Amino acid sequence: MGETVKLLLDEHIWEGLEQALRERGFDVLHINHTDQRGIDDEPLFAYAASLNRALLTNNHKDFVPLVRYWFEAERQHAGLVLSVQLPRSELLRQTENLLRSLTAQELRNTVRWLQEFK
Repeated sequence: MGETVKLLLDEHIWEGLEQALRERGFDVLHINHTDQRGIDDEPLFAYAASLNRALLTNNHKDFVPLVRYWFEAERQHAGLVLSVQLPRSELLRQTENLLRSLTAQELRNTVRWLQEFK
């Protein structure tokens, strides 16, 4: 199997997800635990790309057009994972399923819905 996915969690994602996934051996970082907390969407996506981390967000309204712009500009990113609001236990289960199912290469420059990984 290839390189594992590294995730950056957007500010509206449950902060406890970072610790829960780290305890399971995954490389996860919450934006609220960095010096980039509160940055706008474009700089957030660029920050995730610079760290080679896929971004997990509930903000599909703003990120779908943004990732389309990046595609048209041929800008590279580690992936975008969109989710609806979920109970914490379901968010953890689906995110863990995603991290166990995909390699970093498979997620690179793609957009996936977390709900694919029920």
